[in-house]
Amino acid sequence: MKKFINKHAEENFINRNKIRDEDIRGPYFRDQTAIIHSMAFRRLKHKTQVFFSPDNDHICTRIEHSLHVASIASTICKALGLDNELAHAIGLGHDLGHAPFGHAGEKAINKLIKHQFNHELHSLRVVDKLENRGEGLNLTYAVRDGIVSHCGEIDEQFITISEKPNKLEDLTSLPKSPSSWEGCIVRICDSVAYLGRDLEDAITARLISIDDIPKTITDNLGTTNSEIISSLVFDIIDWSEKNNKIGFSENIFQVVSALKNFSRKKIYKNDKMNYWNKYSEFVIKTLFEYLIDLIEKNGLDFSFYSKNRMSFVQKFGKYIDSLQKRYKLENFNHEVIITDYLAGMTDAYAINSFKNILTSGTSGF
Repeated sequence: MKKFINKHAEENFINRNKIRDEDIRGPYFRDQTAIIHSMAFRRLKHKTQVFFSPDNDHICTRIEHSLHVASIASTICKALGLDNELAHAIGLGHDLGHAPFGHAGEKAINKLIKHQFNHELHSLRVVDKLENRGEGLNLTYAVRDGIVSHCGEIDEQFITISEKPNKLEDLTSLPKSPSSWEGCIVRICDSVAYLGRDLEDAITARLISIDDIPKTITDNLGTTNSEIISSLVFDIIDWSEKNNKIGFSENIFQVVSALKNFSRKKIYKNDKMNYWNKYSEFVIKTLFEYLIDLIEKNGLDFSFYSKNRMSFVQKFGKYIDSLQKRYKLENFNHEVIITDYLAGMTDAYAINSFKNILTSGTSGF
């Protein structure tokens, strides 16, 4: 077996923005602890993975997806002799910046703002600048790098580490690849975790049946989420050991591409999904326009927010107040504040806030 070696210095990987003595947990296990205790992580249990605001307890949510990615990535790291604690931390934190309603929510936000919003960059913003009342989680460089470099929607057979360590300060675009092999594994496991689960959830939601899945996919990968994960994990381990890159064999990559195309056509663009995506876009648009008008009229008048009879307005005021130090550094950019607030919402909170607006009129009094 070829040994995977991170060519960038380990001492750089464990650096934190604020110096901190490490304890018995070690740097990456400590990062796991910080992530699972964060507000953003807790909210993931009520955020869409693919299926809109699920009432069915057996439909995958964003927190379950994150746990799946962390678990699968840890398994591959163990097989390849890499740091499973680092991969697990990246997996837990990779989607902390996801908006409500999944990718539909992300697209809806992008239609409303001047700057570009994507959940990878926003996940880094959450852990660096928004959590802990603006102090951030003070995670290690390697975990932060893996979080912002994780994009699993890209169709790629293999991934290699970046030539130079990615610079994470003031990023405006996504790094082309992670700085660590563990980050590469999380990136490929993002796909592994959702491909089979989305099929199962689509069958549960009666969008498709097992018979709809092309035979070339079932013959090579299986029909259940467990079978598909096993097939992909063992293929990644075998191919990566032989090629010193993290990736799929040529044959399995072709099948994975076919599965992604099938899911895009039959699941993600299904008429039922289109209906809910349009509804979520309307919810996001209504909330955004209401909040823009609210903050432009009332700014930092916290007495206005606190005395308003709408709980939604009260909570928005408390939110700005809790992050005054952060937003002062950014000149209280209204669009940024509202984007942060919307992206942090759960599906249910966004819907309830939307209803709060509709039933209370525009003024809130």
